[in-house]
Amino acid sequence: MAFILPLRCMSLFTSKKPFIIAGPCGAESNEQLQLLQHGFKDLPVDMFRAGVWKPRSKPGHFEGRGEEALGWLAQLQQQWGKPVCIEVADKEQVALALQYGIQAVWIGARTTVNPFLVQEIVDALKGTSTLLMIKNPINPDIELWAGAVERAMRAGITNIAAIHRGFSVYDPGSLYRNKPLWTLPIELKRRYPTLPVFCDPSHIAGKRALVAEVCQRALDLDFDGLMIETHPNPDQALSDAAQQITPDSLRVLLADLMVRGNQRQHLNELEQARAVLDALDAELVSLLGRRMDLAHNLAQIKNQNNMPIFQLERWREIIESRTTWGETYQLEPEFVHQLFELIHDTSIKIQLESLKNKEKE
Repeated sequence: MAFILPLRCMSLFTSKKPFIIAGPCGAESNEQLQLLQHGFKDLPVDMFRAGVWKPRSKPGHFEGRGEEALGWLAQLQQQWGKPVCIEVADKEQVALALQYGIQAVWIGARTTVNPFLVQEIVDALKGTSTLLMIKNPINPDIELWAGAVERAMRAGITNIAAIHRGFSVYDPGSLYRNKPLWTLPIELKRRYPTLPVFCDPSHIAGKRALVAEVCQRALDLDFDGLMIETHPNPDQALSDAAQQITPDSLRVLLADLMVRGNQRQHLNELEQARAVLDALDAELVSLLGRRMDLAHNLAQIKNQNNMPIFQLERWREIIESRTTWGETYQLEPEFVHQLFELIHDTSIKIQLESLKNKEKE
């Protein structure tokens, strides 16, 4: 049974579509924040974001300005007249955010993986009007994400939204910093139909040149909003410099976005299914591309060890194992055989071509 949030309690997150959140990865100085507030003056930005405490993988890097930045953001929120949101990772940070009147907070990917911390945070928010956003966990685990959402709901928090920021999957050849794996946020939306789901294209892309394309993809999949990292001088940012854009770039990005009309705001079942199929096909193509890249490496290894390109035992092993895997998903053995025969043939061709090119050098 789907858990339905009362729409009357989510008036801000559902007040417009797409709901736009923008601001720097980290609040570095009051001057930086004032420059951004001025840059957003004529933009349809609904909420200002900024990291106050920055969880870094290694010590010695910029870890945020802490309570000092809360004073700057409280002032900005009052001057701007719109909500400011920050990341919180424990009840002490929640208490400080409430003390400074910060109207919205988000739970970051590193925190969503820990149910104890999620529970601590939602308990600290009980009885307040603070808006809460929950980012997906670092790893692609829909149950952890859904569990965090339900903990917030059970705590009586109704001003909730989810944020899709991509997943950390080991993939050296990936185009993105964090793989989108669009099927997971779509599944979250299926489970909680009234839950607003936003996209964080900055953390998915990892490079500012890709941010606009990820934004458009999210809107094509009927996401409710976007959280875009913006900085007055991105190249000088103290954290995540490569993925932040300027307010002027944000202006162009928002103007160029194609926002679907009302007829797409409630996708019918066929359109939803096609959206999932498109996302899965994109992942399939990406995986096939990686597999074929590895074929070049195989060619070199075989050449160095005087091994034949085609190895019968390996081919038999592929067919046997893949057919067994396919049975788990009720795939016909003939289909699996034909599919991997085509994949294997293409791999062999790539390896042969790779050796020919090597001989010409």
